[in-house]
Amino acid sequence: MTADPDDPRPEDSRADHPAQSAGRWRDGASAERDALRPDADRLRPDGGTESDVAGADEVALDPWGSSTVSDYRKLFEQFGIEEFDAVLDEVPNPHYLMRRGVIFGHRDYRPVAEAMREGEDAAVLSGFMPTGDPHIGHKLVFDEIIWHQEQGADAYGLIADLEAHSARGMTWEEIDEHARDYLLSLLALGFDPEEGELYRQSDNRELQDLAFELGSKANFSEFQGIYGFDGETNVSHMQSVVTQMADILYPQLEEPKPTVIPVGPDQDPHVRFARDLAARMRFFGVTEAYASFELDDAERALVAAVYERREAYAEEPERPRCEEAGAWLAERADPDGGSASGDALDGEPSGDDALDELGVVVADDVLESAVEKLENAGMEPLRPRVRFLDLNATDDAFEALVETIDGEKRRYDAHVDAFDLDADEAEELAREIELDHGGYGFVPPSSIYHRFMTGLTGGKMSSSIPASHISLLDDPEEGYDKVKAATTGGRDTAEEQRRLGGEADECPVYELYAYLLAGDDDEFAKEVYDECVGGERLCGGCKEQAAELMREFLEDHQEKREEVEDLLEDLDISLESPRRGVAPGDD
Repeated sequence: MTADPDDPRPEDSRADHPAQSAGRWRDGASAERDALRPDADRLRPDGGTESDVAGADEVALDPWGSSTVSDYRKLFEQFGIEEFDAVLDEVPNPHYLMRRGVIFGHRDYRPVAEAMREGEDAAVLSGFMPTGDPHIGHKLVFDEIIWHQEQGADAYGLIADLEAHSARGMTWEEIDEHARDYLLSLLALGFDPEEGELYRQSDNRELQDLAFELGSKANFSEFQGIYGFDGETNVSHMQSVVTQMADILYPQLEEPKPTVIPVGPDQDPHVRFARDLAARMRFFGVTEAYASFELDDAERALVAAVYERREAYAEEPERPRCEEAGAWLAERADPDGGSASGDALDGEPSGDDALDELGVVVADDVLESAVEKLENAGMEPLRPRVRFLDLNATDDAFEALVETIDGEKRRYDAHVDAFDLDADEAEELAREIELDHGGYGFVPPSSIYHRFMTGLTGGKMSSSIPASHISLLDDPEEGYDKVKAATTGGRDTAEEQRRLGGEADECPVYELYAYLLAGDDDEFAKEVYDECVGGERLCGGCKEQAAELMREFLEDHQEKREEVEDLLEDLDISLESPRRGVAPGDD
């Protein structure tokens, strides 16, 4: 049920739309109480019932549309996003959004965490599309940028005005108005412009030059596959995507460094595409290898395992031959346990058991391909090495690389194998040569993902639905009223609330505490949670407390916005665009 101003029931007895869980304090009693709710009434975490939403079990990520995440765990399975909990212990002084599970996932965040721990260079960047007022959902990203800056990372905040114009059809006058508001809120919340950089896409020539170069490594079929672009998509929209790729890599223009992009999961397609383009721009690819021929990742893992077992098959274990390894692997992969000559393998595992013993799981075609490559290589030694693949190197850069490699090496037409370097040393050398010869040397960008903040009326918080969000520009009294009118995770009656406890994991108001109102005070957030699920806290009193805290937050924030107005005016960033024209449409 949703809250209704005309609902005759007491405020503290209403059951409402759920929010996605943000608490870490859910206990067994909560799960037991869930069983009391009829299946037909169960609600989706991002609003609506399971039965009335098409694709409720699916995950759809659309950077410009209405993304749906019914189960955040599916992001790990479908898109390869990793759980943030796995890296939390490696993060110095983690932000409360990390501690409370609001930041739930990441891509390759460990290099950023390590750089901050060791006091090495790192960067953080995120952008804001100025299509409406900044609201409390945007504050999550503001806070993430500012926290990384406080940990020593170079910080970048950008106004995605080209994207707003091309993808959302905003006029330049509208963009200018909203851009100023985003910048003021970012400064008011603590962004240090002297230690960071703020820019507009449309004003940054270096960014646009980088976008042009990245565009040479992208093609239309990818735009179709990733974003669903078709013959009706305007060219400016496609250009804005490449500009966003440039945004993500922009902090590395002067020097490659681990860089994190804090975003909601709907922006993951941009992150994945940017990581691909970063790799395509490199002069050299560095991989591990075992022979002169190429192996894909799955084949390489299998051959590596076979190499480790060389004592079992090599006439000279210190110098195993490819054909020996191939024959041995073929024999043990035979499901009948026979050799090529039909002889049985005395007590040796065969088929899947043999592969399990090697510690690898591969498809049949991978196995067959690896065996074929090994056998075709004949008497070539099977030896671990690192391989430098020539991706985009100039002749001069390739020659410089060959000369710089110390120790034993083998040169081929399109790659060089080095036998006395480990992978880290090889990667460092490749980047050094690339930078010396005019390349970028990009480090693949990392990302962290925060949960969608549930709207006050249920569903995803959206600037286009005024009642669903609290703008950072709202009058404090209006903010107070919106919280008071918000849906909750309360039961139908106060008596049921006391007996069964509230559903804090499904409550937009509790989210306000966990995401914003409790600040850095984990004990306070836990206290609200425990009192709710324990039946001690009723929705009326809880909303009154949250409404008062929201009013105080807005009063304080808006005072700080006024204080930083002069600071914004003095910054080297255009607040009025000289551009003109008609905003393109995509429909």
